[in-house]
Amino acid sequence: MTQSDSSHVRVLPDVILVFCYPKTIITKIPECPYGWEVHQLALGGLCYNGVHEGGYYQFVIPDLSPKNKSYCGTQSEYKPPIYHFYSHIVSNDSTVVIKNQPVNYSFSCTYHSTYLVNQAAFDQRVATVHVKNGSMGTFESQLSLNFYTNAKFSTKKEAPFVLETSEIGSDLFAGVEAKGLSVRFKVVLNSCWATPSADFMYPLQWQLINKGCPTDETVLVHENGKDHRATFQFNAFRFQNIPKLSKVWLHCETFICDSEKLSCPV
Repeated sequence: MTQSDSSHVRVLPDVILVFCYPKTIITKIPECPYGWEVHQLALGGLCYNGVHEGGYYQFVIPDLSPKNKSYCGTQSEYKPPIYHFYSHIVSNDSTVVIKNQPVNYSFSCTYHSTYLVNQAAFDQRVATVHVKNGSMGTFESQLSLNFYTNAKFSTKKEAPFVLETSEIGSDLFAGVEAKGLSVRFKVVLNSCWATPSADFMYPLQWQLINKGCPTDETVLVHENGKDHRATFQFNAFRFQNIPKLSKVWLHCETFICDSEKLSCPV
């Protein structure tokens, strides 16, 4: 999700606009609230970084990272499964006589931490991979489930690719990647499983990863909770008593872990 795309927008009293992007928070308040100029208003009571923008005063938190000096005192907390970020914009006049009514605009953004990504994996006889984002919440378009050519995970497999019958049992390389998020967030795979249907709750399932661990010796987890991408490999297979041309779908329950507050992987 980019700032030009749709985002989670909350409208607060007095026409405050809060734009909760995956990596950035933008807040707009009406210009000249109770007579205050933009240079007299401070984000988090610390940063005088507001700009005049189309009838509003705009304040930006450019990165959801406490190590960034422009974070301006924004607070965060984790109440599973939600991350909350809080800040405020206050008037701060150093003159002896204050002639305007003090203002204090408080705002917050919330982000889900757990997502389900669904991708069609391969056909049981002639495998076809379909790329399809399938997560939820404010980070949704930041997550993708990709396939790679080898265990270096440096080159993505173009979709669709063909897997011959003789290649059943060969290694497939996959990973869930998050783009455009603050470096504090790491991708953790809680579980991954395959079904012969796009329905992730389909009763016939083959479990690949459970609670972050491989379910058998044919599955190898390479990275999990260390970076913006979690990677693993597994053997190509087929479901019995299923039509030869039916597809196998891969599903991964993914947790976006805040490394500033939690031990990743969790």
